[in-house]
This record gives sequence, structure tokens and C-alpha cells, in this order.
Amino acid sequence: MSKSGFVPDNSNIKKSSGTPNLSVNYKQNVLFKRNDQNIAYQLTSTQLPAMLGGAFVDLYMTKGHMREPHWHPNAWELDVVVSGEVQVSVLDPDTSSMHNYRIKEGEVVFIPMGWWHWIEPLSEQAHLHLFFNNDQFESTEGSDVLRLTPPIVFQKAYGVSASEVAEVVAPITDTVVIGPPNEHSYYQKSYLKDERDERIVVKINEKVVPAEDK
Repeated sequence: MSKSGFVPDNSNIKKSSGTPNLSVNYKQNVLFKRNDQNIAYQLTSTQLPAMLGGAFVDLYMTKGHMREPHWHPNAWELDVVVSGEVQVSVLDPDTSSMHNYRIKEGEVVFIPMGWWHWIEPLSEQAHLHLFFNNDQFESTEGSDVLRLTPPIVFQKAYGVSASEVAEVVAPITDTVVIGPPNEHSYYQKSYLKDERDERIVVKINEKVVPAEDK
């Protein structure tokens, strides 16, 4: 669509064509569904052709799930909490610094175009409205970066073991969007039991040191 993105006028609406469709049930358009409690609905110019210049996502999540790390190459994002409490994490590429924002009803976080970010519920349930300044906004998902990048690239770029990387990312077989991918993932089970990952060990001089001693 040639006029996607910021649109300064209503030149796309022609008087001779009559009033365009200005109303739609956006819940008929599911962007992604993990389950009934973790789901995102999307409204773009595909559903409302007259709505050039902006888009909307209605996001529901429960504790233990998250909107996976991603970025939008062609739009900024405004996250508005409708109910519950979440943490929005944003990587500032200009200062190479991470920022974590705890927000609840009545609070927002603005994410500039192209910035890496993710959303995690802190309450048992969370509901957010996400606004974008592009009616056909795009997303690059972290799961796709991990699963589609050949492991040897990580070895060449960062000096890590390609075989170990391949083993770690092997369970990521599809785009995640709202994770974890299933109710039986290691993260889901360990999160509900204890927020500390008990399988992580630290070695000092080849001796295993308990996490609390490191």
C-alpha cells in the first residue's frame, strides 16, 4: 500500500465513492493465539481500508507467558495498560542500555521504531492496547532470528559453540510471538515452582558453586 505509514490528510477517501466502512469487529482478526487467555487481536488497514497511518493490537496475557523479544522496522509502538501490571523491557541502541518499565493501568511505554523490546505480565492477568503509527506495521520476532540463523554464524560472530547453540535453539521450531511455546516447557514449569532456575550452576576453578554463594 503506497500510502502506508504517516498520512497527513484524508486524500485516500473519495467523496464520489460515498462514506467508506468506518466500523469493524476487530476480534474477528486474530493476530496470534497461544490459548484463550494469551491472545492478540489486530486491526490494520486490511480490515479498515480507510484507516491509513495507524494500527492497533489488543493483547491479553497471563503470568508465566510473555510477548517475545522483537522489533518493528517500520513503526513506533505505544503500549497502554488497560488492566493488570506488566514489565516492558526496551533496548536503547543509541546508548547500548536496557531499560525495564513496570507499568499498570493508566500508564504507558513508548517504543521508538526499530528498538528491541518485550512485554511480561507481573500480575496474574494483563490486558494491553498497543498502537502503531503504520497501518501495515511489521514485526521481526526473536524466535525467527534464533531458529533461522545458522548456528555456525553464532560461532563465527561470537566464538560460541555452533553445536551447543543448535542444541539450545532446537526446541524453537516456529514463530513464538506469545511464549512459552507450550504448557510443558521448562520455563513454564520452573516459573510456577520457583522463579530461580535451579539448573543453572556456576563453576569456579572447576568446582561447582551454589547459586547463592557466587
